Parts: sequence; C-alpha cells; structure tokens
Amino acid sequence: MNIKPAFASSIWDRMTPSATICPSSHFYTSLRTRLHYVDWGNRSAPALILVHGALDHARSWDWTARALAQDYHVIAPDLRGHGDSAWSAQGSYAMADFVYDLAQLIDQLGRDKVILVGHSLGGSLVLRYAGLFPDRVERLVAIEGLGLSPARLEEKNALSMPDRWKEWIKDRRASARRAARHYPTIEAAVGRMRERNDHLSAEQALHLTAHGVNRNEDGSYGWKFDPYLRTLPPETAAEADLPQFWARIACPVLLCLGLDSWASNPVKDGRFSHFKDARLVEFADAGHWLHHDQFDRFMSELRGFLDGEEAPPAALSGPSNSA
Repeated sequence: MNIKPAFASSIWDRMTPSATICPSSHFYTSLRTRLHYVDWGNRSAPALILVHGALDHARSWDWTARALAQDYHVIAPDLRGHGDSAWSAQGSYAMADFVYDLAQLIDQLGRDKVILVGHSLGGSLVLRYAGLFPDRVERLVAIEGLGLSPARLEEKNALSMPDRWKEWIKDRRASARRAARHYPTIEAAVGRMRERNDHLSAEQALHLTAHGVNRNEDGSYGWKFDPYLRTLPPETAAEADLPQFWARIACPVLLCLGLDSWASNPVKDGRFSHFKDARLVEFADAGHWLHHDQFDRFMSELRGFLDGEEAPPAALSGPSNSA
C-alpha cells in the first residue's frame, strides 16, 4: 500500500524522523491462526516485547521501539484480529486465546526471560502471562492494563451472567448488521484517529493511521482490526480473578496512569496492594494513550525502570506503601 501521494511530502517526511531504523515483518502460527509481528533486530540483546491495546496495531509502538532498539531486541506483535494478523473465522476473541498467542510467541523466540510492556488490553495480557509464568519475565510495564476499577466491576456484575450473555448476543447481532466504516480519503481516517485521541499531533495521527488501515476495492480506506473485537464474549471479562494473576508476579512492575484517562488509580482503589513489587507513575496532560501523549516523559520513566533505577521518594511502590 502506497499512500504517500495523499500528503504533502514535508508532512510525510516528518512522520518518522528516525526512520533509518525499520523493523522486519514476520509471521507465526497459533491456534491455527496466522499471526504477524515486527522485529527490530539486535537479537543478541535482551528481548523486549511491546504489546498493543484493543483496536490498535504493532506499529503504534514505533517511536518506543526505535528509542530502545539499540539496547534491546524489540518485538511488537499484532494481536489476533488486529493489524496484519488474521481475523478469527468465527469472529470470536477469548482472552485465553490472546494469552496463548503471547505464550507461543515467547516460546518461539527461544529466550529464557523477556521484558514485557503492554498497553490497555496488551497490559492485561502481559500481566496475565507474568502471573502464569513468573520465572519467564524479567521486568514488566503495564500502561492502564488493570481493567475496570472495583467500583465499575461491581456495577457490571450487578447484571447476572445470563443477562450479560443476552446483552452480548444482542450486541453481536447489531454489529453484524452494521456496515463497516469506510473513509473516502486517508485524511478523513486521520481525522477520525485524532477524534479518538485529541492529544495526538498531526504526525502521530498520520503514522498510526497509515499503518492501521487497508485500501478497499473502491479506493476508500478501512481499519485493519476486526469489527467483532468491539463485542468480546462475556466469559473473557473475568476481571474478578485478575488479582490471583497479579499476586503471582515475581518481577518488578511499573504501572502507568494518565491523569486525563478514564482509568482508576490502583493505589486509591486497592488493586495496587496485590502486587509484590510495583511502582505507580502518573502522567499529567495524558489520556489512555499516555505513551503517545507524553512520549518523552514516558521514555524517561521507562528507561529508568529498565535500567533498575530506584524510585524517587515521591513515587508509590510496594504493597506496604500503597495507602
């Protein structure tokens, strides 16, 4: 796909100022599904895996990956149903399948230990994996990956499980009837990207959109992700069981929270207390995609954490200091 002519060259050229380092594209198979990931090279270095969130794609990590590629072997997968990975034939996306895919990728890399960084859904996945295989994870960063707050979870659980299943069936049927959204130009798709996150610069929105759309037969553009991802099956949302995973994590954990986000502060709502060795960092003037909204600050915190720097006095760390 070549969309460069749709933009002034000066805008395109500013999109990735460090574009001298580019990833290679690879595929692997998990649960009979062909899945894609990008590899930023430097295979002799420690392995670091970047896992994106829902309705996103691997190339949303490009800025982070380029900054780390000199010191780490950076891998960024497209989750099933996202990016250049295959869609589920049944339109079904169970949380267990996502975690299995990540486990398959890590095993195929052949590393004893990895560093995991995940955003949103990706954060939830890496936290689950680290709870399942605590001896395989060296360090872990979760950007708003804890899911619903206890209060929101209590509201959700007010509905009985049969009622939640009925709601899911209703939503899936509505999704099946809904026509996929097409954009007449790439500029229109970029506009939609910026509507979702008004913190994004024009260059960021352009980059995220360019790697997040396919060209349709009629010349329009559509998002790569499977629309059925908007209605995950009810049994995948077992948030009440997540503390059991968190409590098993043995490595240091960095939790990141955007102060303009919908996400709840895990120290204040009690979820932080389930971690053995964790630190929470809050980001002002940042929403749910804080690694885009405050990139320089995020990289500073990430670098310090990966280098093993001690938390500053104002930082929050450890279950005993969570109050």
